Amino acid sequence: MSSALQRAAPTCPLRLRYSSLVDRRSASFRENFPQAPVDRRRYRRVRGFFLRALLHALWWDWILNRPLLRRFRTPPLERWRRIAGRYRQLAEDLGGVLIKLGQFLSARVDVLPFAITRELAALQDEVPAAPFGDIRKALEDGLGASCDELFARFEEQPMGAASLAQVHAARLPSGEEVAVKVQRPGIERLVETDLAAISRTLRWLKHAHPIRRRVDVEWLLKEFTSVTRRELDFEREANNAERFAHDFADDPEVRVPRVYRSHSCRTVLTLENVAAIKVSDLAGLEAAGISRSRVAKKLYGVYMRQFFLTHFVHADPHPGNLFVHPSARAGDGVASDTSFQLAFVDFGMMTTIPERLRQGLKEFAIGLGTRDARRIVDAYVTAGTLLPEADVERLVEAHEAILARFWGVRISQLKEVALAEARHLAREYRDLLFEAPIQVQADMLFALRAVGILAGLCTALDPDFDPWSETLPFAERLLRDDSRRGVLEELGEVARALMRAPAQLDRLLAHVERGGMAVKSSFTPEARERLQRLERALDRLAWFVAASGLLVAGAVLRDQGSDPRLSTGLLLAAAVSLGLGLWRR
Repeated sequence: MSSALQRAAPTCPLRLRYSSLVDRRSASFRENFPQAPVDRRRYRRVRGFFLRALLHALWWDWILNRPLLRRFRTPPLERWRRIAGRYRQLAEDLGGVLIKLGQFLSARVDVLPFAITRELAALQDEVPAAPFGDIRKALEDGLGASCDELFARFEEQPMGAASLAQVHAARLPSGEEVAVKVQRPGIERLVETDLAAISRTLRWLKHAHPIRRRVDVEWLLKEFTSVTRRELDFEREANNAERFAHDFADDPEVRVPRVYRSHSCRTVLTLENVAAIKVSDLAGLEAAGISRSRVAKKLYGVYMRQFFLTHFVHADPHPGNLFVHPSARAGDGVASDTSFQLAFVDFGMMTTIPERLRQGLKEFAIGLGTRDARRIVDAYVTAGTLLPEADVERLVEAHEAILARFWGVRISQLKEVALAEARHLAREYRDLLFEAPIQVQADMLFALRAVGILAGLCTALDPDFDPWSETLPFAERLLRDDSRRGVLEELGEVARALMRAPAQLDRLLAHVERGGMAVKSSFTPEARERLQRLERALDRLAWFVAASGLLVAGAVLRDQGSDPRLSTGLLLAAAVSLGLGLWRR
């Protein structure tokens, strides 16, 4: 929500309810699990990196981004690619929340250039394993019994070691094979340190108007902090796994591990071991006779269902959290490319699509599936992602152009087509790019992260994957559901609208009388081209006027016999201004 909207509606009940909910969640977590002390040395190192990055942006992208100073700027892409590389090195060195943040940013291909996301994409949440003695002690302290009593077998070598926890294979006394996830010792202190440094950085960003206008930084900070702390609560993760299993109980091709509550607590989580072929193991899938394109379609379909039907999204679908189980056809015992199960693990980062955004997502899916640009933009309005001053008609026009150019393009071709069309689209919709009338919904960021990772997985599995055709069945289903409302309900809505009409008309007339009515208009493409040519002509004229003034001042001073250095400097400045005016097109 933008700052303008905050001022306009300071007592928005929806906002208050959401903020209150986040506050209660955070307060509940802090009350039950007190925050660990901050590592001051780590805090200074992390905060120092972000401070240097902000000062870099202030100097190069704000101070030097002025009409007379832009010639001194170096290309921003390479500068920020180097900063992203330094962040990746810092995150790999320190681990903790920094890795999670880097992975999240690497998925934001919608707002970050490819060179930066590619640099961050190399950041893997794989760290050296903690000593087994420390892990064993943490497990026994959490479960209140010795490891030998709890498990018939417990592997010392972990199956995987991440920044927050590591997983060990084990066997229960009853014979079930399980995977035991144990928090790394001292991780709460590292998390609180990183959150403190990131919080300070986000509060610095509040002072940047372009960011404050499109992102409610305080809201984003509360949500990010709450989600990160909840990842340390394995009891909540167990609840998430059971809810996810319930959502897909009717789908035999989706497998969710069983939770063993008797061997789980806040810091230890014991799940059924569903490890199999990693979804990124392309050779393994082919060797098992599993169609990669079918896996891509199934994975995409599962996420479409999460977004538009269950509204409970597994927000961390990286290859380490997804496995493919080959299964056999009934009667022949031979693996088939039409028979497999997609297994999910790691339910710490789950996000719930809020009620206020569900209708907007539904309208977006229908608009995308039916190539209806107007409906897509209406979905933005419904979801509240447009700034109040957004030019809706221009957005519809831009979406019509995008759909015309990209509809039917396969993921493998998308990058080349996008690069080829980028210049044309940037020129045609320059005004929209500069205005950027979108405001970020903080509670959708983790879901958008899942979308970015999902796109990469589907591309790797099947370079010819067509997301458009796979979206159509969901759009058709949503459209059918939308059209099933009964005639009485429709009539009721019409009757309610008619009853509201007199009061609405009265408010409209009062608004017009107060002078509050505004009329929006948009230029035709030909008019925009003429306006752009006029802008360029005025830009050149400004340089010529500056050159003329400097030339006259320098000539007068030289004629009066004043300081020759000053008059020479003015004449040189006039020559430079004239050259810049001639050079600009």
